[in-house]
Amino acid sequence: MKLIKNLLLFSIIICITLTIITVSFFFTNSYTNAFEISNIEFIGEATLSKRLSFQNTEIGGLSGITYDEKNDIYYAISDDRGQKSPDRFYTLKIDLSKGLLQNGDVVPVGVTTLLNQDNQPFAPGETDTEGITITNRDTVFISSEGDVKQLINPFIKEFALSSGRIRTTLPIPNKFLPDKNGKQGIQNNLAFESLSITPDNQHLFTATENALIQDGPAAKPNLGTSCRILQYNLLTNLPEKEFLYQTEPVAEMLNITGRFASGLPDLLALDNQGHFLSIERSFTGVGFAVSLFQVSLAGADEIQNIDSLLEFDSQKINPVKKKLLLDLRSLDVLLDNVEGLTLGPWLPDGQRSLIMVSDNNFNSLQRNQILAFKIKIESPIFRLFRRLIRNLQR
Repeated sequence: MKLIKNLLLFSIIICITLTIITVSFFFTNSYTNAFEISNIEFIGEATLSKRLSFQNTEIGGLSGITYDEKNDIYYAISDDRGQKSPDRFYTLKIDLSKGLLQNGDVVPVGVTTLLNQDNQPFAPGETDTEGITITNRDTVFISSEGDVKQLINPFIKEFALSSGRIRTTLPIPNKFLPDKNGKQGIQNNLAFESLSITPDNQHLFTATENALIQDGPAAKPNLGTSCRILQYNLLTNLPEKEFLYQTEPVAEMLNITGRFASGLPDLLALDNQGHFLSIERSFTGVGFAVSLFQVSLAGADEIQNIDSLLEFDSQKINPVKKKLLLDLRSLDVLLDNVEGLTLGPWLPDGQRSLIMVSDNNFNSLQRNQILAFKIKIESPIFRLFRRLIRNLQR
């Protein structure tokens, strides 16, 4: 009887497997490329030496990071604003071959100066480069927050990896651009920190770190803010969609310094179907609070035709869905100003790595901190398969 039951179970499993393969074949883009994180584990940190110099530049201000899987290297953008050296990104080697990260495992191996439309370094203060993401054509897109006080517009430009020359400039919708009356556009130093490209290289995403002026206030103690996610079509290089992202309220706690800052510093596209990881980072007066969320565009309303959320009943807008994956304050680590994240290589145990990097603001009291995690990524169809098998075995 037990043999018959096992044979029956085996037959059912074969049938389910064949069904899944068939469904996967016809719905590849809808299912097998839609990923979620089912588990995350911290596997170590590394910090770069203070005032570390490389090729006559001081390494610091690491605000964004992206992984070049083909060459097993990383590119990290500095938000120096050209004050210490011309605008630049660094090439890093991060050794995760042992399945963990320790001091000494992060090594700078290159630095690339960004060039303007005249093929000259940008003038100091002309940019505030914050986000970086790699393409499949030996280039990176880089975002700049601009400078509202000087009416310098934000930008998203594509640069050649080898030369740092501009290849493409993406148009920025007018609602994001600051005006001299201070009535619309990005808030100062709270613009395009995030940047990510989908695995199929067809869409690029960025987001405002805080609300646009016409969308609401910046984050305050115990009050979140209304960010906009902006989606570009890289086949046309045009913006095509926008979505509402609401950050979490952050408790002020003990605030000796009187300072407070909070927002959305990075997004990471997991698939081609609108699933992301996001970081929300706050300075609360006694240190940094950093949270990692899973994000989905499913069911979110498109808001590109709404110029001002303050003039619209925002309660009627469905924002993107969020699920807390990890509060980094639960780690046994002194957190710094974490602003960037990227997927890394597959680890020896077959799971994927995730890397986060901090911006030390060129402050002697802060650190260039790199955090590493091991994540388990599953597609919905395989989660369904696993649940069916588990139910059948009961």
